[in-house]
Amino acid sequence: MLRLLTIEFYKLKHSRSSKVLSIAYFVILSFIALIASIEFNLGDFQIRIADQGIFNFPFIWHFNTWVAATLKFFLAIVIVSMISNEYSNRTLKQNLIDGLSKKEFMLSKFYTVVAFALLSTLFIFIMTLILGYSFSDYTEFSIVTREMEFLLAYFFKLVGFFSFCLFLGVLVKRSAFALGFLFVWWIFENITYGILRWKGSAETADAIVQFFPLEAMKNLINLPFQRLNFIETAANQLQADIAIDYAVHWYEVAIVSVWIFLFIYGAYALLKKRDL
Repeated sequence: MLRLLTIEFYKLKHSRSSKVLSIAYFVILSFIALIASIEFNLGDFQIRIADQGIFNFPFIWHFNTWVAATLKFFLAIVIVSMISNEYSNRTLKQNLIDGLSKKEFMLSKFYTVVAFALLSTLFIFIMTLILGYSFSDYTEFSIVTREMEFLLAYFFKLVGFFSFCLFLGVLVKRSAFALGFLFVWWIFENITYGILRWKGSAETADAIVQFFPLEAMKNLINLPFQRLNFIETAANQLQADIAIDYAVHWYEVAIVSVWIFLFIYGAYALLKKRDL
């Protein structure tokens, strides 16, 4: 595994665009700390984001992983380019000539995907601890470690999304087309959800669409903003029910895990059948 990872990171090291996008991704992630200084003026009310508990343990695990997950497209471009460059630069053919099997080639890509997801998860873990201990009103160990399952959900979300990008990269061979196909698939899932909801009900639509790849990944970390203090206070005053299940469920992780296997196996099957 180490040998295969060394080969891939050597390639990434000599790719300027990959280095720029990877560095930009982690730099932008660190900008989450700037959210603390944002203020909203709503008439006579002034709302400072940091005062709404977003950096309080345990909520910060949910908030930071959700925000970080929205920025995954930076690394998605790196993953797709990693495959398209193999075809355009003919390094794939050279690797096979040098003795690397197609299985090892695909494993090297998957190991890289997992490595990126692990590095990002570790970065979020460290940054969350720093922000949490700097701003949180609660620093007891039992509270700090509560809801850390969002880190696991974040890791699987990244691996699932990057595996999808890897599969598309092998399928269409070009970065632009692969990313375009990803966007078209996202539209397809949303249109399908709309039709199912129109013909049936929201419950039926949710039950079916949860098995679609992008929707399954999204369900791992739900939108956290309804948990902010001022929204919960407003909802209580209006006696509105905004109850949402935020928990990370085992079956959601299982669905994404199945998609990860299908994407990697599908990419390998495509590569195995092709005459390179």
